[in-house]
Amino acid sequence: MISRVLAADLPRHVGGRVRIAGWVHRRRRLKTVTFLVIRDRSGLAQVILAEPGGPPEETVVEVEGLVTANPQAPGGLELTEPSVGLLSEPAQPPPFELYRPSVAAALPTVLDNAAVALRHPRLKEVFAIAAASVAGFRSALDGLGFTEIHTPKIVSSATESGANVFGIDYFGQRAFLAQSPQFYKQALVGVFERVYEVGPVFRAEPHDTARHLAQYTSLDAELGFVGDHRDVMAVLREAIAGMAAAVPEAGVEVPEEIPEIHFAEAQELVARLSGEDPRGEPDLAPAHERLLSEWARREHGSEFLFVTGYPMAKRPFYTHPDPARPGYSHSFDLLFRGLELVTGGQRLHRHADYLAALTARGESAEPYRDYLAVFAHGMPPHGGFALGLERWTARLLGLANVRQATLFPRDLHRLTP
Repeated sequence: MISRVLAADLPRHVGGRVRIAGWVHRRRRLKTVTFLVIRDRSGLAQVILAEPGGPPEETVVEVEGLVTANPQAPGGLELTEPSVGLLSEPAQPPPFELYRPSVAAALPTVLDNAAVALRHPRLKEVFAIAAASVAGFRSALDGLGFTEIHTPKIVSSATESGANVFGIDYFGQRAFLAQSPQFYKQALVGVFERVYEVGPVFRAEPHDTARHLAQYTSLDAELGFVGDHRDVMAVLREAIAGMAAAVPEAGVEVPEEIPEIHFAEAQELVARLSGEDPRGEPDLAPAHERLLSEWARREHGSEFLFVTGYPMAKRPFYTHPDPARPGYSHSFDLLFRGLELVTGGQRLHRHADYLAALTARGESAEPYRDYLAVFAHGMPPHGGFALGLERWTARLLGLANVRQATLFPRDLHRLTP
């Protein structure tokens, strides 16, 4: 049998006979001839049948034929004198016509039929870009001396006090799906100094918006021996630059120095620009994030903006306070095109400080016993960040809904497919 050739490699075989295999992307039947467009992982190839007929769209086939130049064919080539064989039964019609250049279906239809709908080249390309972004993230942090880790997604306590979690029965014990790898990545700073993880996280928060999911992919990093949160911000900048460089077609420029504004000054700026007075609120509203991003683009020519020093009241108990500004923290958010993309900061690293922080919040240390024990054995000053892959991809491509950048979304209403 002739070895399989991918559609993208056909130019190397002009004048020779080859075997391709893939899905019937389009079947166009004329009176005396049929054009089949075959789709594989590399692209499209046209096949000329000298008679009407041919298998329907999405049928899996193999075709042996002569590679012939034709400027009007996809890629300037086509297969003539073909022999077509079925590798599966003739396919049922897809939920919408996948050969159309645009997606002729509403988002619910796409999500309900994702396993087939994602074959559409434009939909599939979203996830190729997401994959390239992850590769860029890994490459950047590998180059900075980080070690990739893989931590449990079934945990015995909530990562962030007061947050909603998914409870599960773990062989008769109460357990939870992990909201983040936070506790583990901090502990592993004591082993490797610098760690990162790419994996799923779970949030049982009843948000029904275009920016929230119950499960998403988090790109986490944690590093030791930091001076403060700005050392973390510098590493994040390198990670984001690596992700942007991995998808040059998106045209994102990451400044050498991303502009920053303190939370208190950000609220004052919002008050001046909008006429509203958000001061006293412990967080930024989505409309305020958009306003600040527009300001950063206008004043600094940057699509990115660091907002630093969020109030301690809004941050988890492990966040390091700002000793120079009581009530504020050594933490930050990174805004990208009007949306919070990354949260991070410096952590507490002394055992006594953790006990004091939990006491101040009226929480018992008992649920965090194993986590806290790490800090009694010597931990360096450290910090880290978490970045949502789906939010990054959606913002990068200008998608209106984060579900468009999620293979099989899980939210308030969707548990299948």
